[in-house]
Amino acid sequence: MPDVSIRLAGIADRPIMERLWLMFRHDMSEFDGPLPNADGTFRSDRLHRAFSEPDWAPYLVTSGDSPAGFALVRSLSAPTRVLNSFFVVRGARRTGIGVRVVQEIAARHPGSWEVAFQDANLSAVRFWRRVATEIADGAWTEERRSIPGRPDLPPDVWISFNTPALTHD
Repeated sequence: MPDVSIRLAGIADRPIMERLWLMFRHDMSEFDGPLPNADGTFRSDRLHRAFSEPDWAPYLVTSGDSPAGFALVRSLSAPTRVLNSFFVVRGARRTGIGVRVVQEIAARHPGSWEVAFQDANLSAVRFWRRVATEIADGAWTEERRSIPGRPDLPPDVWISFNTPALTHD
């Protein structure tokens, strides 16, 4: 597995996170359909919340000196945390980075977790089921939930699992 670092993103990381966000939204547009805004950007309210709201946390993933992805976590003070947005750049996929990132972030915030994805994104379906199985040893659930205010879209798939804290030897 490549050298991977996962850290809470600071304000100096915001331009990198914004560029990664564009790649993420571009990838997701295959499944949820929106075109970019007139200025070439995509909706980025979740990214802005991650940097401005106290119940959110933006994580930057690097491999060596290169940005390799991000994770946005919300509901940190709630009984169940939500992995709101997750992205690994294409060149780093299928190397084990994604699973490691989710394991480490979930362990930093132990307890109940939920993550949503779309059935049409077959790679995500396989990935999230594997992650939940590895983290929760098969003790996870999956359900479909309608997207509030969007009856035109198919329901999201939500996986729920629990994670213990990291232990250090």
